[in-house]
Amino acid sequence: MKPAIDDRRCAVLVVGSGAGALLAANRAHDLGLDVLVIEKTDRYGGTSALSGGGIWIPNNQGIAQQDSYDQALTYFKACTHGLVAEEKLRAYLDTAPEMVEYMRQEIGVKYNPVAGYSDYCQHLPGASDNGRTMFVEPVDAGVLGADFFTLREADMGAKLFGRIALDYYDGQMLGARAKGWKRKIFSLIWNYWSDLGWRAKTRRDRRVTMGSALIAGLRIGLQQRKIQLLLNTKLEQLIVDNGRVTGAVVSQNGNTFKIHASGAVILACGGFEQNQKMRDKYLPVKTQVEWSVTPMQANTGDAVLAGQNIGAATEFMHEAWWAPTIRLPAADTPNVNMRSALFIERSYAHSLCVNRKGKRFTNEAMSYNDFGHEMIRDNAETGANSPCWFIFDANYRKKNILGRIMPGSIMPDSSLPPEWWDNVLYRAESLSELAQKIGLDPKQLESTVQTFNGYAATGVDLEFKRGHYSFDRFYCDPRHQPNPSLGALDKAPYYAIRVDLGDLGSKGGLKVDKQANVLDIDDKPIPGLYAIGNTSGAVTADSYPGAGGTLGPALTFGYRAANHVAANANHKPRSEQPTKTLA
Repeated sequence: MKPAIDDRRCAVLVVGSGAGALLAANRAHDLGLDVLVIEKTDRYGGTSALSGGGIWIPNNQGIAQQDSYDQALTYFKACTHGLVAEEKLRAYLDTAPEMVEYMRQEIGVKYNPVAGYSDYCQHLPGASDNGRTMFVEPVDAGVLGADFFTLREADMGAKLFGRIALDYYDGQMLGARAKGWKRKIFSLIWNYWSDLGWRAKTRRDRRVTMGSALIAGLRIGLQQRKIQLLLNTKLEQLIVDNGRVTGAVVSQNGNTFKIHASGAVILACGGFEQNQKMRDKYLPVKTQVEWSVTPMQANTGDAVLAGQNIGAATEFMHEAWWAPTIRLPAADTPNVNMRSALFIERSYAHSLCVNRKGKRFTNEAMSYNDFGHEMIRDNAETGANSPCWFIFDANYRKKNILGRIMPGSIMPDSSLPPEWWDNVLYRAESLSELAQKIGLDPKQLESTVQTFNGYAATGVDLEFKRGHYSFDRFYCDPRHQPNPSLGALDKAPYYAIRVDLGDLGSKGGLKVDKQANVLDIDDKPIPGLYAIGNTSGAVTADSYPGAGGTLGPALTFGYRAANHVAANANHKPRSEQPTKTLA
């Protein structure tokens, strides 16, 4: 009997549709290779589409006069403290700026360095406080046509009123209440609501930003190159012939078929954070799938397991891109809880975090990954963390966002669902009452806040140096002095929300060399097999050097993988190959 779906052939099979995957596909095509991309879900973009879209690119063209290769290498080595071979660190630093220019010139995805945006680990040698992080320009996704509707939609927290897309600059202006912020809000609202023709098609904003803009731009590149992307197509296993990976067995809507890849298979379909069994096996503390902010049921470790099944080595399986997350029920879907990561909220004044003993345990304004490590450390020492509690007062509530909850000046308490109170979000007229509601020692919480308020008055956090580093203050209102990140909790009502040890994805994966070639357990390359992004062990080891420390390496090693495949592939030029191989 004839199979429901015929086997397919290509030069390069890319598994996954996040940023690294789509960049690798565009690049491989431009180097003369026939490419096919598969995605197991019904939407493309993966975790990348939900991200801020930033990329960490030291010594990029925009800051070449302020940064240097040697300074960046010093910092990168300090971050990874000997856990990553220097040749891999150099490979990243060598190629990342070139990759950015390739995206700009050949695909049309434009990135710009952000003045004043500092590296996350300011205490390490070689750290920079200016422009290594780059953000993508917004894209008119209407150009995508029908493919717009299968682009994975950005999180509600990245939109004004859950509809209007915000980019990095919008968020920074609104968060800091910078000059012109009210005018900016009006402009965004007007541009969205006046686009009557588009709104007749969808409530989604045609202007896409951040990670969605990156994915949209790369998807437009695939369209222009006529590279096929198959949705609902899952990797089942790799095909190996005489020690070389030559393709994959995949399934699509219940049908199984083979895709033969004469050049290589590039695995770029995320990590294992949506697989509870793998979380329990590898991660150092007990965590739950639902605490992750990655696409539900998407990144279940398919590629990592497929690689292990053919003898691939792994590394850093005990690590994740940690991020503190909070539970917020979905506004438009009954009985469904969503997750929001506290990326910048912890840096705003009039707030602090305490463990379940009612004590502060770290600098709340540090990077989310470092904060996650501090939750792990404190739990090992006290047994009273994960969950911990985010505490704030009426001053904070009035002025600042909290995940998808807009400031009280825009979304007052009376507008929040009544079932949230003392269930999702806790509120009380005194700190003592608040402590009783969330199971803390009232006297200890009052003492912690009293000490903290003293620090806020002087502007100096004597315990954890909050606000000392430029990154701590970046998103804060600079008019709040003496320290923009410190503000007393002294105005009722007081609020608390539970914080869990969440993540932006797992960090461990298949071990690769500087070309992204997967290595076996003897550290020898497996011919024909490459892994990038969270499918591979992170080049950053357990660290997070700066905003974009996930996407930057995914894109860069996707670029290097495509270059390496093309340099070593035994193929005919694309013009001499029958186009029916991708039919």
